[in-house]
Amino acid sequence: VSAFSEAKLRANLIITSLFNCRFAKHMASNTGKKLIQIDVSSDTVCPWCFVGKKNLEKAMEQTMDKFDFEVRWHPFFLNPDAPKEGVKKSDFYKTKFGPVQFERATARMREMFRGLGFEYDMSGLTGNTMDSHRLITLAGHQGYDKQNALLDELFVSYFCQGKYIGDRQVLMDAARKVGIEGAEELLLDPSKGVDEVKEELNKYSSGISGVPHFVINGKYQLSGGQPPNIFMRAFETAAKDAAE
Repeated sequence: VSAFSEAKLRANLIITSLFNCRFAKHMASNTGKKLIQIDVSSDTVCPWCFVGKKNLEKAMEQTMDKFDFEVRWHPFFLNPDAPKEGVKKSDFYKTKFGPVQFERATARMREMFRGLGFEYDMSGLTGNTMDSHRLITLAGHQGYDKQNALLDELFVSYFCQGKYIGDRQVLMDAARKVGIEGAEELLLDPSKGVDEVKEELNKYSSGISGVPHFVINGKYQLSGGQPPNIFMRAFETAAKDAAE
């Protein structure tokens, strides 16, 4: 960490004791590049998770000549008691944050999304995200590329198109676009996959208080929608550490 002179990076990049042998065994990919493994805790109704995902992907694109990447998504529940049937987004967040903070946050997110080439839409419903996390977990078993693609579909549907993240048809449409098998069977059984989501939550997200939360090579943590350069420096530190 001392290799970084920027105070901002030192403040955001927290070295922890999360390292374990499963990462130590896989630090080199079959391309000869260093492998960077990234575990992300997120919720599908968290706009900063979408911002963080896009900034992470920019950093990956700019360093793909040096590194291969494996990104794995894990569940987090910002509003664990949110109703399954869904409620109007604006009403829910005005109640949660207050009208003044709601307006400020909405304006800020519109600005952030436009910077990424998207329009932030506060129309539609919000609610319980368990079904979306069940689907994301299923996608992870079929490949992390599919899982990442599914996250994009869900984020855009919810944040930019006013679609409800708890709507079974919305979830099935997203799964169909990405090519996820078994989605309909999963979503028709409300108990299927719940235990696995809870296990993932306990394993990866029990010690954190907010999302997005990134763990790089099992050791380095970043929180929030960090800019690409912060991710890039974290990659370099993780790769250097693995080589020592």
